[in-house]
Amino acid sequence: MPAAPLASVLFVCVHNAGRSQMAAGFLSHLAGDRIEVRSAGSIPGDQVNPSAVEAMKELGVDIADAQPKVLTTEAVQASDYVITMGCGDACPIFPGKKYLDWALEDPAGKGVDSVRPIRDEIKTRIEALITEIDTRHGA
Repeated sequence: MPAAPLASVLFVCVHNAGRSQMAAGFLSHLAGDRIEVRSAGSIPGDQVNPSAVEAMKELGVDIADAQPKVLTTEAVQASDYVITMGCGDACPIFPGKKYLDWALEDPAGKGVDSVRPIRDEIKTRIEALITEIDTRHGA
């Protein structure tokens, strides 16, 4: 029987089509099943940004099958960490959760060349988050 995840992380951006999908892709790729990963948007888009998909593919992370999902109160309640990326006040607040707001440029409408620096910043933040979770939860 596999061990329970150390923590659950929810990434939230407006359209759940770029930043939050890249963050979820990196966290799943780098942490495996040690950390439960969710992503959602306050106003989800129709599809994941193709430039984000391409930029992630360059680093061996496949998010091509990801679909934007609507942010629900249940997803927030079920998460230990809630990381917002420009969704403002749309994210419900519950006691006992760790909330982080990552100020990241929105990749919407940008080509892959402009998305790469956003992707790289997200990867750096994800690596630091994994270290924090491992330290805090005794991995």
